[in-house]
Amino acid sequence: MSILEEAAEIIDGQRQTDYGTPERNFAAIASMWTIYLRQGGRLSAHDEIYPEDIGLMMALLKIAREANTHKRDNLVDAVGYLELSAREKETP
Repeated sequence: MSILEEAAEIIDGQRQTDYGTPERNFAAIASMWTIYLRQGGRLSAHDEIYPEDIGLMMALLKIAREANTHKRDNLVDAVGYLELSAREKETP
């Protein structure tokens, strides 16, 4: 199975059952990260992280891990996060 096929199975399968829709999950992550960074003084009260940032930031996390040690999971997840980001941008 290709990395693309594996990523598609994951993001359209059990992960939605486990974690809810990407839109809802990304919104929750964005809110929590915003609060955390504001509390730590790394974001001003007017700055925030948006749900549309989350997929790209999570893909970057996986790419950083892959730069350290190759694991197929890093690539599969990065592709999955990029796909979810693309869907987020294409949704009207």
